[in-house]
Amino acid sequence: MRKIDEIRGRLQAAFDPAVLDVADDSEKHRGHAGWQEGGETHYAVHIRAAAFAGKSRLQRHRAVHAALGADLIGRIHALALDIGVPGDS
Repeated sequence: MRKIDEIRGRLQAAFDPAVLDVADDSEKHRGHAGWQEGGETHYAVHIRAAAFAGKSRLQRHRAVHAALGADLIGRIHALALDIGVPGDS
């Protein structure tokens, strides 16, 4: 299974988000640290879920990392997170 599909699946299962967009940005980082041929190293996540209401930015990031799990996080070089609640832009 591709990492992008694992990311989507785990976040969908954990948060039932109203909005979930996961992009593989690896090609934008060609030649930078952590990049490797074939991509699947750098990701950007845009997620909006009611589960994040009342949580601080740090709590939201920790929740996403926990949902993804150490095994998947360990196989990703970079993860840009844009986390909010429905209605946030």
